Amino acid sequence: MTTIQSRFINRELSWLDFNARVLQEAAHPSVPLLERLRFIGIFSNNLDEFFQVRYATVQRIVQSEKSGKKVFGGKDATELLKLITLKVIEQQKESVQILRKVEKELEKEQIYFIDETQVLEEHKAFLKEYFIQKVSPALMTLMISEKEVQDFSYNQAFLAVKLTFSEDKKSKNQFALIELPKDLDRFIVLPQLGEKQYIMFLDDLIRYHFQLIFNFFDYTSISSHMIKVTRDAELDMEGDVSKSYINKIVESVKERILAEPVRLVYDKEIDKDTLNLFKKILGMDSTDSLIPGGKYHHRRDYMNFPMLKSNNLHYKREDPVPIPGLSLEKSVFKAIDNKDFLMYTPYHSFSYLIKFLREAALDPQVTSIKITIYRLSKLSNIASSLINAAKNGKKVLVQIELQARFDEANNITYAEQMEAAGVELIFGIPGLKVHSKIGVIEKIVKGRKKRYGFISTGNFNEDTAKIYTDYTLLTSDQKLLKEVNKVFNFLQVHYKLKKYKHLIVSPHYTHNAVVRLIRKEIENHKAGLPSGIKLKLNAITNFELIEKLYEASNAGVPIKMIIRGICCLIPGVKGMSENIEVISIVDKYLEHPRVYVFENGGDQKVYLSSADFMTRNIENRLEVAVPIYNKELQKEIIDVFEICWSDNVKARKINGAVQNEFVKNNHESVRSQWKILEYYQKKAAHED
Repeated sequence: MTTIQSRFINRELSWLDFNARVLQEAAHPSVPLLERLRFIGIFSNNLDEFFQVRYATVQRIVQSEKSGKKVFGGKDATELLKLITLKVIEQQKESVQILRKVEKELEKEQIYFIDETQVLEEHKAFLKEYFIQKVSPALMTLMISEKEVQDFSYNQAFLAVKLTFSEDKKSKNQFALIELPKDLDRFIVLPQLGEKQYIMFLDDLIRYHFQLIFNFFDYTSISSHMIKVTRDAELDMEGDVSKSYINKIVESVKERILAEPVRLVYDKEIDKDTLNLFKKILGMDSTDSLIPGGKYHHRRDYMNFPMLKSNNLHYKREDPVPIPGLSLEKSVFKAIDNKDFLMYTPYHSFSYLIKFLREAALDPQVTSIKITIYRLSKLSNIASSLINAAKNGKKVLVQIELQARFDEANNITYAEQMEAAGVELIFGIPGLKVHSKIGVIEKIVKGRKKRYGFISTGNFNEDTAKIYTDYTLLTSDQKLLKEVNKVFNFLQVHYKLKKYKHLIVSPHYTHNAVVRLIRKEIENHKAGLPSGIKLKLNAITNFELIEKLYEASNAGVPIKMIIRGICCLIPGVKGMSENIEVISIVDKYLEHPRVYVFENGGDQKVYLSSADFMTRNIENRLEVAVPIYNKELQKEIIDVFEICWSDNVKARKINGAVQNEFVKNNHESVRSQWKILEYYQKKAAHED
């Protein structure tokens, strides 16, 4: 008899396995040294968000005295918290070891990290001036008292300081907490000495100048160790019904600052009395995760490590490949009039989409623009194009998701700017995040209304478009765009359900549509027709869809899956999933597109989607999957999938007997992200 636990991998543990793949990149000798530091930063940032969201969710279930076994794939929630903490402790140890190796390798490149005990005479004046001018004015130093409630900032790293006095003094030990200033660079590049480049942590610069901070205390010794607090990041949207949606979001983001702590990472060398004091002040309990670490935490700052002298320490910056038939110097509208185009960032430039919106903002024949926005870059050309259009008299409708986790404040800022410019804003439906990535532009052509638009797998964000792989379909297909417009109508009047012939739209239709497509493959295989399923996803956690894929496997349907992150499905199990193969690719770019391919008896169906096979995407979000009807574009998407599938350099086998084992075979070496760039370069050269 199979159990739920033997049919599914727990999603939280699967996510930690994904983060282990990120850590593999930090350890891999083929990755340039400063890129390896960046992967350490990504690993750490991922872990921060995991504890703020997923660990906090499990913890709430424990506190509600429920087991959570149905939700957690057969795992008891209390047991799961312990397993997570044990796994994270091991990964943290490994990450510290990797970091030490990278630092030693950097020394061979004449790049040295120094701490407060290693300052050279030549650097003393520079460091003192830097501290006095930049650091000291920004320092927040809290003197700690057990009797008073302390205002600890959300998800922040601190120096826990202990001042010790001589025995003849009546003063007890004095404790202080120094918050690392968020607006200062964590890494200070010191003046170069010959060929040698020196780097110092901001933490160590502060330690080096303790005398300037605490000079009015007559202490005999001083010690400091880093601690890092991670808090529950769930937004509390209950409360006063008289408040506007935007005000509720603003208040909830503020309340997150003092939310319940879920994790405390601390320097394992910290004095016991110092650690116990801060645990008591923070109110840490048995369900919270306590992680001993090294001298430095908040390692996500490595994501923004300064650019240094040597080019071979970074990945080579590749120029985007032109899309044949599209030009940044000619009308996008005219090009799309003739055919559909596919933009695949970062191999193609995101500028094509910005050019499209800029052109729409100026074109006197354009009457309206509608777009959904989930995450914007800090300096968004998308937002400025929409504001430009509104100022030129276009009717601009923007659905902006104010609950895009950790981007709430940025989205609120842009929402206020757009509203001030005359953009009509809609904030979606309570309990339903809008995660679709769609836009439709209406234009009067020869006296008649014509629609142009775009449907994407990724956010309309210039920054992430440089490092996330994502497809965007640019089209003037009226039947598709009529249905895209229906999605906006639903957002405006959401008590009226729409019907769709072409698009697959969550939350009402995705589950049934995907089940029908899988069922069709089963029927085709039994009838002796070509069958097969190819899926490229960020995650698959929905048990019902996994069971349907198991059913297809048992019927003999071959299934190939490329899953970047969480995968609750177990492949290759006789009698359950022997016809399912799963790999994961982690490399220079973050693999982000969602692609569904169904063999369909030889007449392949290809979809691009914003939705992963997760319950939240299917039931609790508005998502859009678009069919690709153009055979040339279908071939392009499948070609790219097959290149990824042939990867034997950066592909890993997941959820098998050995987790995260690199795919090895006797075939020619294929690093898919390199090969895809070549594919598009050849395509552009051929069509030139």
